[in-house]
Amino acid sequence: MFKGINFAPFCRKGVLNTPPARESFDRMAEATGADFVILAPNGLQPVAQSEEICYTSEGTCTDSELVQAIRYAKAKGLRVALKPTVNCCNGVWRAYISFFEKDVICEPKWSNWFAAYADFQAHYAAIAEQEHCDLFIAGCEMVMSEHREAEWRGVIAAIRQQYHGPVTYNTDKYQEDNVTWWDCLDYISASGYYPIDRWELELDRIEAVVRRFDKPFLFTEAGCMSRTGAARVPNDWSLQGPLNLTEQADWYRAMFTACEKRSWIKGFGLWDWPAVLPNPRAQQDSGYGFCGKPAQKVVKEFYAKQDTTW
Repeated sequence: MFKGINFAPFCRKGVLNTPPARESFDRMAEATGADFVILAPNGLQPVAQSEEICYTSEGTCTDSELVQAIRYAKAKGLRVALKPTVNCCNGVWRAYISFFEKDVICEPKWSNWFAAYADFQAHYAAIAEQEHCDLFIAGCEMVMSEHREAEWRGVIAAIRQQYHGPVTYNTDKYQEDNVTWWDCLDYISASGYYPIDRWELELDRIEAVVRRFDKPFLFTEAGCMSRTGAARVPNDWSLQGPLNLTEQADWYRAMFTACEKRSWIKGFGLWDWPAVLPNPRAQQDSGYGFCGKPAQKVVKEFYAKQDTTW
């Protein structure tokens, strides 16, 4: 079982290896029983139609910081996955990155963007190979690009030239059966932000994909905010509502209960754990973090029952 957590995703330069970050990492491992950490270096493009991806700005941890974090995690006995993830500086969700289907003169192009994206992924794949990472996740929730099968196969090939371990890609919720190129990956993986009362239905749908491609499956993201109403729309980070710690814990319990019946689900990368521990008033935060909340206990109890093979 991949007992994972996304730690300090998209953190800025100068954050990942500070004493507070290491204190938070240690608490995460102790308080959850996680044996796998996902690190997500940030690639930034100004808007959804930009062709260039920057991963050397102040908005991204340095390669040195990332290497030190990988080594620290491994020294603590955790396995490590790298998930280089592109984000838009203007706040538009990466799922909306898209271009004209045919290259047009004087317009931004898929061909230029995919060249930049392959470079971005290959850069971190080389680090994953150097540091003996246990899994490489070729990006996250790039919904509007996923129909470009040939280009995605090219990205995966570029990654495999650098990294010789297992490779997957984190599609978004509800998209598992839209990706046609799972065969070139070692795992099928997705974001698991499903309504509390729909887990069985969605798992039935995903299982058909797993059987078709004969690949093991991971939820490389999964989580729910701790506010009233979030359990029914856990993917809606803009949802407004009062603090509800019980609802978050109930959602995690429902997910684990449904998933442990399916032997093809090989693990989770829960969303998320912060680079800096929240103050003693953590239980007043209604976001996705579960540090110091009742959901943390649910996670630890579930992870304690799982073996560490995958």
